[in-house]
Amino acid sequence: MPTKYAVYLVLLGGVFMSFVGLYMRLLSEANGAQILFYRSIGLCVIVAAVSCLRRQISPSLFLKSFDKNDILIGLTLSLAFTCYVFAMLYTSVASTLLILSATPFMTASIGWLWINERPKSIAWITMLFACLGMYLMVKEGHQLGNNFGNLMALLSGFWFALMLVIVRRSKKKDVLGGTFIGGVFCIIWGGLMAFITGTGFSVSSSDLLIMLAMGAFGIGIGIAFVTWGASYLPAAEVSVLVLIESVLGPIWPWLFLGESMTLSEILGGALILGSVITFTLITAKD
Repeated sequence: MPTKYAVYLVLLGGVFMSFVGLYMRLLSEANGAQILFYRSIGLCVIVAAVSCLRRQISPSLFLKSFDKNDILIGLTLSLAFTCYVFAMLYTSVASTLLILSATPFMTASIGWLWINERPKSIAWITMLFACLGMYLMVKEGHQLGNNFGNLMALLSGFWFALMLVIVRRSKKKDVLGGTFIGGVFCIIWGGLMAFITGTGFSVSSSDLLIMLAMGAFGIGIGIAFVTWGASYLPAAEVSVLVLIESVLGPIWPWLFLGESMTLSEILGGALILGSVITFTLITAKD
């Protein structure tokens, strides 16, 4: 595939994923457990379909293709997805996405500790600025009572980072199998939470359609495009391109629903995004 088409695929995937926050805000009654359960159904259907088409195999062969790395990837990804849902519910879309944009730094740190991939000096410098940005956002969140949501965003970033290190360690180029398993785990987690809390699975038809669309198009198609294009691009370039999710994500709720960003979110987000872009661009030159 020509490089320019791979770039377009990654950007398009990021655009699809940037709408997840808007989907979340459009829901009227569904709670976290129900969101996790139903959106994961849409995710699994789309990821399985895309995987079968890309690999040109039947659904049964796809289900038989999983290995232990897929299961580990799926488990960590399911925890990241779970924390992500509750972050979106308990803090702003902007805070969630901008805190998550620091995931490359978490990945560098975990990779150094676990698989001995020592980060370059520039990583530590840019991490300091990113941490300052997160501090500004978390401080504002504390004043607004968003501590739980910001904590969930941080934990989601940690689990995403751990998943990426597992992928790097396993040397897998196609993570759609692990993504599918992550969706299956999320269906289990959401179902258990709905059962234990007694909220059940009954939702309005409009909420059901939004949650299924969120899983299918917001996450499923988004991840499929990103992983497809990422196979033809350097990792550093992909890290920059997918930042389009963090940039566009807060814009849609502001544009369509009037959910504005605070000054601390703008300043903190600018520090985080600037740090990540600087880190990835300098790394790409090495």
